[in-house]
Amino acid sequence: MRHEYYSYNKEQLLAKPKIRMFCMENNEAVFRQMAEQMTDEIEANNREGRRTVFICPVGPVGQYPYFVDMVNERGISLKQVWFINMDEYLDDDKKWIPMDHPLSFRGFMERVVYTKIKPELVMPEEQRIFPDPEHVERVPELIEKLGGVDIAFGGIGINGHVAFNEADPSMSGEEFLAQKTRVLAISPETRAANAIGDFGGALEDMPRYCVTVGIYEIAHARKIRLGCFRNWHRAVVRRAGYGEKTSGFPVSLLQDHKDITLTFTEYVGRLED
Repeated sequence: MRHEYYSYNKEQLLAKPKIRMFCMENNEAVFRQMAEQMTDEIEANNREGRRTVFICPVGPVGQYPYFVDMVNERGISLKQVWFINMDEYLDDDKKWIPMDHPLSFRGFMERVVYTKIKPELVMPEEQRIFPDPEHVERVPELIEKLGGVDIAFGGIGINGHVAFNEADPSMSGEEFLAQKTRVLAISPETRAANAIGDFGGALEDMPRYCVTVGIYEIAHARKIRLGCFRNWHRAVVRRAGYGEKTSGFPVSLLQDHKDITLTFTEYVGRLED
C-alpha cells in the first residue's frame, strides 16, 4: 500500500512536517545556504573566542566551493575550527581506500577544500579529522574533549541513512541511536544509489565497506542541517517529514532533535518534472 505522504505536493509537504523544512529555488541556493550556515557559525564563535566543531559530509558537496570563496574573500580564520568528516570508504581489508581513489572523501576534501583556502586562514592538519577504522574510538572521544559538535551537516540516503548509519529494522530506536563511530558493510541499495550518483554506475567496483561517524554523535550535535536535491529525494524528504520513527529509516529517529532543519529544492518539492 502506498503511503499518503508520498503524494503530498509542496504545500502539503511544508505544512506540518516533523522536521522543520525549507524549500529553495535550486541546488545553488541550497548549497549557498549551507555555506552561509558554516561561515556564520564560525564568525560568531570567532568573535566570542570559541572554537567551532562541525561534522561535515562529502555528499552533499556543492557547498564547499561557496564556503571556500566566502572564507578567502572575507578573511575568516579557521584556526579554531575542527572539521570532523562523516565517513570514508574502505577496501575489502577494511582499510581506508587510497586518497587518489576517485571515491575517496579524504582526497576530495584535500583537493576541493583544504588546498583552496589561503594558508594563513586554513585550520591545521590535526583539526581535519576522518574516522579511522583502526581507531574508531577517536571521534567520540575527541568530540567529548572539544565540548560537543556545533553543527552536523549532511544529506539523507535512499534508505534514510545519515552518514553511513545504514537502516537496521531489527534494532529499536534507542539501540540504533546509541551507535557510535564504527566500521560496517554498506547496504546494497546504498551501493547502487551511490554508484549511479557518484561512479557512473560502476556497481561492481563500488566499495563494500565504510567507516562512519555514529548516529549518536550526529544526534547529540547542537544543530543538524540537512540538504536534499536528487530526484529520489522526493520520497526521502516526504518520509523524513511525515513517516513514523523507525531504525528502518534512520533520519526519522532525529525528528525530536531540538534544532534540526531539512532544506530541499523546488525540484524535490514538486511531484513531477
